[in-house]
Amino acid sequence: MSRTPHNLFEDIPDVLPGELVQTLLDGSQVRIERIVSRGDASPDGFWYDQQQSEWVLLLTGRARLRFEGHDAIELTPGSFLNIPARTRHRVDWTDPAEPTVWLAVHY
Repeated sequence: MSRTPHNLFEDIPDVLPGELVQTLLDGSQVRIERIVSRGDASPDGFWYDQQQSEWVLLLTGRARLRFEGHDAIELTPGSFLNIPARTRHRVDWTDPAEPTVWLAVHY
């Protein structure tokens, strides 16, 4: 067990070649990630279709998510949602002007 606290807002690079995904905890039933986006989006035609459910919280920045067959939804700091397993979704847009920091819990 680490007794040194960490901060989700530290060590965010000024320039990213793509989305930065860092695993913060990886257990037998849960994985927690910090994701940093700067203008990133899912590639055209790509849909996430994950075997685990995912709970996401947008901490900073702004983003737009789309679920297959539905209009895009806007996320702002504090927005969170649960994505059930096998729910096809994609990131349509993240703010290029500032880091978009997500906390994702896969379970």
